[in-house]
Amino acid sequence: MAEPEFYARVSARAGVPVETARALTEATLRTLAERISGGEADDLSAHVAHELRPLLARARVEDPEVFGYDEFLRRVAERSGATPSDAERGARAVLQALHRVVGPAQFNRALSQLPREIAELAQPAPRPA
Repeated sequence: MAEPEFYARVSARAGVPVETARALTEATLRTLAERISGGEADDLSAHVAHELRPLLARARVEDPEVFGYDEFLRRVAERSGATPSDAERGARAVLQALHRVVGPAQFNRALSQLPREIAELAQPAPRPA
């Protein structure tokens, strides 16, 4: 999926303008790369648009940082300049779009390194009956 299409998908899912979706995408991918192993980040980066790959890059393949859901969203909000609620909606939209691009097997390997609460952001919200 091309970079503009990825941003458009995040924008639609999060209900934010495309420029905000761009900031949320960059912040979420950088934060995700800090939270998963360098090897998994590299594997994910092989599936995204060329322009998005540096966001998942890590200088060294090392153990991931350990932090939970609140810190994940705090970093996304701080990096993107978004409100906490926009950061949560944006992170959810980015992870869901990433899942579509990467495919279930590779994506689930990366998610297995995350706390349940962060991994649940990638799950589609239940639709009202």
